[in-house]
Amino acid sequence: MELLSPREAAAFALSLLDLTNLRDDCDNAAIEKLCLRAQTPYGHTAAICIWPRFVAHARQILGADHAVRIATVVNFPSGDLPVAAVVEETRQAVEDGANEIDMVIPYRKLLTGDEASVTEMVEAVRAACRGACLKVILETGELKDSAVIRRASELAIAAGADFIKTSTGKVAVNATLEAADIMLQAIRDSKKRVGFKPAGGIGTVSDADLYLRLAETIMGPNWIMPSTFRFGASGLLDDILGVLGGSMVARASGGY
Repeated sequence: MELLSPREAAAFALSLLDLTNLRDDCDNAAIEKLCLRAQTPYGHTAAICIWPRFVAHARQILGADHAVRIATVVNFPSGDLPVAAVVEETRQAVEDGANEIDMVIPYRKLLTGDEASVTEMVEAVRAACRGACLKVILETGELKDSAVIRRASELAIAAGADFIKTSTGKVAVNATLEAADIMLQAIRDSKKRVGFKPAGGIGTVSDADLYLRLAETIMGPNWIMPSTFRFGASGLLDDILGVLGGSMVARASGGY
């Protein structure tokens, strides 16, 4: 990747950002603020990522065909819900206006060797998405082992994921460059058009730039765009705006 200036890297990261509010105390007022924050003087974020119960409200604010997409989460954050319940969550979210579904795999079952549960969940939710983009969350910080992360990536891709995503942002270890490396290699080796989303703990433009460089090294030039790469973050926008506004005030990594 050619060396980007801080402003160039910030502008690029802005276009790839899923601006997130998955806080337990989120309310309608916070959603209204999030929708406004996603539309900056320097351009808009790729999406907002919110709890399912707020999708209809966000759609009412943004309108039918807004450039900022609405992502929501299902089977989140535990990954433990029955398939039927997750399918219903997904169906309702799409009906309410969600463009994108971020779904947690049953990662605890995978850790016991139950690969079929992952395939079943992803395939069922894929069918319920009705054209919505499906991002599959592996929860790599809990899977830990590189071979298990690789296998989870392969299972998700084979079952129909549009993206594979590192984390919920709700556990002790979220996005890491090590997990990103494994997941990007799985995408490359699949030869399928599948995107990648690191999420949780990415709070600065400098952090973001490391992931962009890694993705380009593995996937090649011109691969990174909003349809193939997203950042999941609540705090990254503040640092992006600081850089683009010229203040260059870096911000500590924000949590969910």
